[in-house]
Amino acid sequence: MFLNFFGLREQPFGVTPDPRFLYLSPAHREALASLYYGIETGRGFLALIAKPGMGKTTLLFHLLEKFRTTARTAFLFQTQCTSREFMRFLLAELGYETGDHDFVRMHEEFNRHLLQEARAGNRFIVVVDEAQNLDASVLETIRLLSDFETPRAKLLQIVLAGQPELADKLASRHLAQLRQRVSLLNGLQPLSADETRNYIQHRLQVAGYQGRELFTAQALATITSFTEGVPRNINNFCFNALSLAFALRQPVVDSAIVQEVISDLDITPHLSQNWLTEPAGPVSLGIEEELIAHEQSIGRRMDGHRHRTPGRNVETMPGISQRRPGNGGTLTPTEARAYLEQVARSLKNWQ
Repeated sequence: MFLNFFGLREQPFGVTPDPRFLYLSPAHREALASLYYGIETGRGFLALIAKPGMGKTTLLFHLLEKFRTTARTAFLFQTQCTSREFMRFLLAELGYETGDHDFVRMHEEFNRHLLQEARAGNRFIVVVDEAQNLDASVLETIRLLSDFETPRAKLLQIVLAGQPELADKLASRHLAQLRQRVSLLNGLQPLSADETRNYIQHRLQVAGYQGRELFTAQALATITSFTEGVPRNINNFCFNALSLAFALRQPVVDSAIVQEVISDLDITPHLSQNWLTEPAGPVSLGIEEELIAHEQSIGRRMDGHRHRTPGRNVETMPGISQRRPGNGGTLTPTEARAYLEQVARSLKNWQ
């Protein structure tokens, strides 16, 4: 490991969401403050939406740490589940036995514990991470949980966190009631060049580094461009860069090392042969468009052979059906496969 080589106490670019390493960019700081304020004022439903790798989970752990002594909290990330499974996960996370209770009994038990916490003067906070994976029926179950309230206050604060697909679900007319209950909606933005530099320095300092700059200015500029300011990408890149610098016994990460890491992270050489030989171009063609493009390609390849058999073309070759795509007819997938097989057999016989 490179820890001793660079004078580090611990790994600065780990993959776990350790709140100690949270770097608060302006966007992260604003999102954290908004979530904290929403919970403090009892707004009920809050949402945090950002692309993968932006640090949502780390920020959420940091948020819950602030309420560790004043609230009962649950952090859920098992989101590919049914409503019954969700309730079981929720009760288990809170340390309550569920047994083989049905959904209604689990719902009643959760309500009972919620009231107990409220009487004790504690907040109750539930954070659901990766919420974009939740089925609409489970999201509706979560909405019903928010109905637990007194005439003066919400008994439960719920934070839904997820990728942009969560916004798509919240915008659905089928979940209009849930969307109406989301009081505050927050997002995170990629780090700028200055923020990327500060992010790297912050993590190094938390890990115990006290020496000179580990990354040259040019190296940092390239890292920002390559990682697109996404914290998870930055962590992965810097880990590889420090590992390579250690292997080379080089105390500073320069442009040469950065370029080598970029080459090492290139996945292209590892693709299967099928990927490597697939033609470039659109991949979203429908079956009829694919057949038209395929036949046009066949026609171009046959142009060089036409002088051998004057007047003969793909339309008059034996065995080729006159019901061709693009001539007003439509083909089912079965017919399309049969058509291509017929074209292939005829070409083989014709050549």
